[in-house]
Amino acid sequence: MNSKLVFLYDGECPFCNHFSELLELRSGLPGLTIKNARDNLPEMKSLLEKGYDIDNGAILLKGDEVLHGAQAINWICSQITKPSDELLKLIALTFSSKLRTDLIFPLLILTRRILLFVKGVPRKLFFNSL
Repeated sequence: MNSKLVFLYDGECPFCNHFSELLELRSGLPGLTIKNARDNLPEMKSLLEKGYDIDNGAILLKGDEVLHGAQAINWICSQITKPSDELLKLIALTFSSKLRTDLIFPLLILTRRILLFVKGVPRKLFFNSL
């Protein structure tokens, strides 16, 4: 496993927040750094310019490789071999399958957008075209 992993998530999304907390505290993934995208706007702007929009899912930086959305979640969950939390175990089992991830992930994105709307939080980090 690459020792330099950076997981970028939307800190305003309750699902993303809880998942990132579980990753940080209970995943056992070595070298994992977790960042709230809303607190790292220069980095997010650079990623958006390359086509990676946090509104379409979390972003995982593996050294020079960028995984986005379902691909990021699938990869990270497939690396969790001994989660120390029952919820994380269930999430890892569910999303370690590419097929299940591809089927479920669009529903998570839709639910995230609804939750942010209900909370009155802009789902987009950047509103102007770059």
